Amino acid sequence: MRSIFASGSLVSLLQVQSMSVTVTSIEGNRQWLDGGSMFGNVPRPVWEKWIAPDALGRIELACRAMLVNIGGRLVLCETGIGNFFDPAMADRYGVREKDHRLLANLAGAGVSPDDIEFVILSHLHFDHAGGLLPSFADIQSGNKELLFRNARYVTGKAGFERACHPHARDRASFIPGLTSQLVASGRLILVDSDTHPDVLPEFLSFRFTDGHTPGQMHTVVHGDSDKMVFAGDLVPGRAWVHVPLSMGYDRFPELVINEKEDLYRKAVPERWWVFYTHDAQCAASRVEAVQDGSRAKIKPCDEQARLASFVI
Repeated sequence: MRSIFASGSLVSLLQVQSMSVTVTSIEGNRQWLDGGSMFGNVPRPVWEKWIAPDALGRIELACRAMLVNIGGRLVLCETGIGNFFDPAMADRYGVREKDHRLLANLAGAGVSPDDIEFVILSHLHFDHAGGLLPSFADIQSGNKELLFRNARYVTGKAGFERACHPHARDRASFIPGLTSQLVASGRLILVDSDTHPDVLPEFLSFRFTDGHTPGQMHTVVHGDSDKMVFAGDLVPGRAWVHVPLSMGYDRFPELVINEKEDLYRKAVPERWWVFYTHDAQCAASRVEAVQDGSRAKIKPCDEQARLASFVI
């Protein structure tokens, strides 16, 4: 059990130990992106054996959120892509559902957006933060307010600064005006250390990576018996568990490889669960080192297609 300070008040060790921690995977709108871009320098004859492309060479990707229930306090990691795009942009990125699937699936789990206390964003690319926005139809009718009106919005300080001042190479990945809306909400928390005193530090810690995008923040959930890490775009799905794999979207591919190795130095021996936001078929797995000749390869194991009040 970790330190027991929360929101500026002392919580007894007994109270902390009595709080159950569960995780539920919540599907958002899906997207279809170019398989070559998702697999970087891996040739298509190789990657299409892992994930079958459509006629345009695109592969199906989930935009899955991680709902954490900590003794009744609800934390949502990510909001997915949502459906804020206009029809032309939705077609470009293969967003086919017309409704806001994250909201519909939260409702299916008995959760209202107003019940969420914290929305934690690993970074502010549109397929991770777009679900903060209303649907395109709602925006056209004049509703531009951010969703989750009772929540504190939590993201990494360095990642937020990148969104405010993007490079020409990744400017199109950010939603114009979103950073201003987050600031104007008065509910933005920027994190620059492994815990934050206002964000359930006895249960949640953070890791930071820079290979995919500067300042990506990975939430680690600490339960009584297990840990689960939101892998974000460092490890978007099972195929990318393999250490040498990176995406064409990554800013610094070699750094991604180093950062995966650093994650596995903890996740493998401690048997962490790894939560996948983009894997179309699998919500989470553990990872293990498997001997392959003279080298050990990291592979997923104990795969979970979905999580429903999964106790950690």
